[in-house]
Amino acid sequence: MNKIDRYLTAALKQNSSDLHFVSGDPARSRIHGNLKILSPELLSIESVQEAMSEIMDGKSKKAFEEDDAADFAYEIPDVSRFRVNTFRHLNGIGAIFRAIPSKALSLDELDMPKAIRQLCRNTQGMILVTGKTGSGKSTTLAAMVDELNQTMKGHILTIEDPIEFVHKAKSCLISQREIGLHTPTFADALRSALREDPDVILVGEMRDLETISIAVTAAEMGILVMGTLHTNGAAQTIDRIINSFPADKQSHIRTMISTSLRGVVSQQLLPTIHRPGRAAALEIMINTPAVSNLIRQGKLDQLETAMQSGGGVGMKTMDNALMELVDKGWVSGSEAYLQANNKHKFEQVKEQAAQAKDIE
Repeated sequence: MNKIDRYLTAALKQNSSDLHFVSGDPARSRIHGNLKILSPELLSIESVQEAMSEIMDGKSKKAFEEDDAADFAYEIPDVSRFRVNTFRHLNGIGAIFRAIPSKALSLDELDMPKAIRQLCRNTQGMILVTGKTGSGKSTTLAAMVDELNQTMKGHILTIEDPIEFVHKAKSCLISQREIGLHTPTFADALRSALREDPDVILVGEMRDLETISIAVTAAEMGILVMGTLHTNGAAQTIDRIINSFPADKQSHIRTMISTSLRGVVSQQLLPTIHRPGRAAALEIMINTPAVSNLIRQGKLDQLETAMQSGGGVGMKTMDNALMELVDKGWVSGSEAYLQANNKHKFEQVKEQAAQAKDIE
């Protein structure tokens, strides 16, 4: 077992999600959202460089030499896969390892709302899963792909950087492509995908205008497109997509999005108080006729009101999702207050949490 494997194995035994392996500091692991020292010894530049050299292939080493950073996937057989970013910094070299479960969890195992399963029944259009880094977007999308893999008969094509969850064919043919290894860019892979007879395309990250433009076109062509953005909330997500286009094309894109969008799921993870771990708070927007009309008219500031009145079809605002977790006793009022959009709504539960802490 090499040096990295020893650290990664020790981190996994603590149920950590990430290993921070940075020269000049001790190795740290992220457990339920908090960084904790894994081993007290300071990592030297030489030891980090040697350890990373053992696990990087030729392509990753070349990228690191040229760009002073590299992204790649690493696997300990029969243990886990990891998404890796290695980089140069003030004190030498660092690497961050994100643990990826060996198999995708199902929607049931993640305790996802029925609305998420309902979204998976769409055969065309666009579904977006958004949130900040580490909010569980990839896990949610993998569960949705697994659901499609079991319930439909078709071709699912994933475009990722790097490949995270490895899906085995069930009822579907699964093709997985990695940026830099199987295709130069997301846009190149998407253009090629339109000629590869896909029923579903998963875009790991919609990060530029060209990728977004082709993805929207694919959704208009009758393909189910699933993707991620680093945005918080449905309104911000739609605003980001529309504003990525030149001003003279935004009206047309608003119309396209209003008809092709099927739903937006925005999520964040919060530390739980009823057991060690984290719980997902999900904001869900379904593209009903009312929502479609607001998008087409550019009235994105009214989307939250539409979501509040759309509970019957599974819609939910982030604040309502947070309040549900507080009411269940899963998340503290003070934590929900920190993550809420409307702080005033959570003032009372925050104070109750503070009073309960004082009593303890």
